[in-house]
Order: sequence, then C-alpha cells, then structure tokens
Amino acid sequence: MSDNRGPDEAVPDRWIDLDGVVNMRDVGGLPTRDGATIQPRRLLRSDNLQDLSESDVRHVVDVLGVSDIVDLRSDTEVSTEGPGPLWHVESLTHHHHSLFGEGRGVTGEQALAMPEHSSRPVRDAQFWSEHYLGYLATRPDSISAALDIVSRSTGATVVHCAAGKDRTGTVVALALDAAGVPHDAIVEDYALTAERIERIIARLMPRELYGNALKKQSVADQSPRPETMQTILDAVQSEFGGAAGWLRRQGWRDSDVDRLRTRLTS
Repeated sequence: MSDNRGPDEAVPDRWIDLDGVVNMRDVGGLPTRDGATIQPRRLLRSDNLQDLSESDVRHVVDVLGVSDIVDLRSDTEVSTEGPGPLWHVESLTHHHHSLFGEGRGVTGEQALAMPEHSSRPVRDAQFWSEHYLGYLATRPDSISAALDIVSRSTGATVVHCAAGKDRTGTVVALALDAAGVPHDAIVEDYALTAERIERIIARLMPRELYGNALKKQSVADQSPRPETMQTILDAVQSEFGGAAGWLRRQGWRDSDVDRLRTRLTS
C-alpha cells in the first residue's frame, strides 16, 4: 500500500482495483502528527459492493482480510439494490448505519447529496460542506456506531455508500482526524476520488435509483473538491476540538477514542 509520501504527491498504489468496484482504496500509509502511520488493511473505503465477482470476494476476504462491512446507504438504497455477493460470506459481519432517517424514503438526488430543488450552484463547495455537516447533525448515532465498529474490528473494515465519496468521505475523514492524521492528508485522500469520478458515474448511471439524478449533473458537479473537506475539518475543529472532541460529545470516553487510534495505527 501507500508509503509515506507527502499529501501533494500521487499515491497510485493506494487504490484497490477489483472487477466490481471503481473507488476502493486503503487509507493505510497516511502519517499522523505524532510520527505514527495508519496501518494498511485496517480501514478501506469504497463505492457500493453490489457487483463484486467471485474472485473479488476471495480477494476481499483472503487477501485484504476484511471482517466487517459498514454500509452507510439509506434503507431505500439497500432495499432497491438488494443483497450483494458479500452478504453470503459467513466470516463477514455486515453493519447497516444509514446517514438518513430510519424508514425514510430517499430519492437518488438525496442519496448522492444532490439538491432536487435549488437555485444554488451544485458545484459550490459550501453547499457540499453544509450537506456533509448535516450528516453529523442528523445522524451522529450512525457515524458514532460506524467508527466504533472500526475501533473493534478484528480485521479490515470496509466503509462504503453508493459512490464512496460523500457519506463515506465524511466518516473516513472523522476516523482519520481522530487518529491524528493531519488535515492536509485527509483532504488529499478525500480528493483522490476525483481521479475516478467518471468511472463512478458510469457505474451508477444504469442503476434505477441513481441514473435519472445523475443525468441532471455534469462530471464537474459531482467531482470532490479539496476545499469542501477542509471546511468540514475546520468546522469540527472549531466547534468540538476535532473529531475526538465530537466523539466525546456523543458519549465516547477517552479510552474509546484511544481504542480507535490504536486500532488504526498499531
């Protein structure tokens, strides 16, 4: 996986290329402020896992050592898409923690963090930042639960949504911030998805729930921008003292935060 190159340098080996996903990567290799490193095969981020081939499934389990799947999609997405290939693997534990209200019907626009009725430019980074911060305000329980799973996992945890960009990006950013990864490295990891955005859109376009929504958008509209994630990190730092402070506000003890950091760095 990744070495210790700076956040402005390309890290092509962070990508995990499988037949059935286009936006899976390992955050292992990212540095922390205290000189540690996020360990490989602890936290993986991905787009949806519906299309994995048999060889992909074997790679996920046998090579990547995945033990837990955290699905951030809505109830609507899960029911519409149906169970993916990994649901049949007995060694994996699946955790569904939607970032939308339980039982709430969700449109394709909402699932992809797109405004259905707004005169505001979608490509405005402030719009995206406010949307992501909305996840923290409306579903802190799901985000806290997702990070707790990462902290307790015996193998690698895959965190995913539909595109692996917005909901996944928010949860992974908080995990990395709590582990002490500098903000510039977290921003760089988030922005890496831009390298695959055309492939992500092409993969989602034929799917009933997402296709009509994506037809209304350009590639630029959906492409992640560094300033979006920087705004979120700055807001969490200003209001809570960082992700660790936010987690304590959710009821985490210092030992819980330490467990997450240790799991990711040791």
